Parts: sequence; C-alpha cells; structure tokens
Amino acid sequence: MSELTSMKNIGKEMEKKLTSVGIDTSEKLVNLGAKQAYLKLKQTYPEICLVHLYTLEGAISNTEFNCLSEDKKKELKEFSDFLKK
Repeated sequence: MSELTSMKNIGKEMEKKLTSVGIDTSEKLVNLGAKQAYLKLKQTYPEICLVHLYTLEGAISNTEFNCLSEDKKKELKEFSDFLKK
C-alpha cells in the first residue's frame, strides 16, 4: 500500500480528502483515474475546482500539475465544464 503523499502534487490536505471518499492508496487513485476520483471528491467537496483535477492527473502521470500538456489540460477543462451543466 503506497501512501498518497508519495505521489507528486498530493499533500496532506488532498490526501485527507481522497481518503475520506475511499481512495486511500496511490494504487486506488491510479486504478480509478483522475476523472473518476474528481467526481467522487466533487460529490463530497463541491468547492473543489479544475486545479484539483489537474493535480490528480499530475499525480497519476507523475508530472507537476502545471506541466501537463495543453491537450491534456484542454481535455480536463472540458470534462470539468461538462460537470457544471
């Protein structure tokens, strides 16, 4: 079982939120994927935003969230925008 905080972009606060929605290992986060993890978080923490989605994707891909490709950021933004409808 790998600690979530060993992943890029995941600090104690994000770890606490992820754990509260049943994502308590890095393996669970990777298997679930950023979008599904974001959906779970959004149900409990409606205030989370697009940056959180970038953070999750960065953690899964072992990339700083601000270094995600423009294509990936666009895809994630479209997903986030869709959820707002």
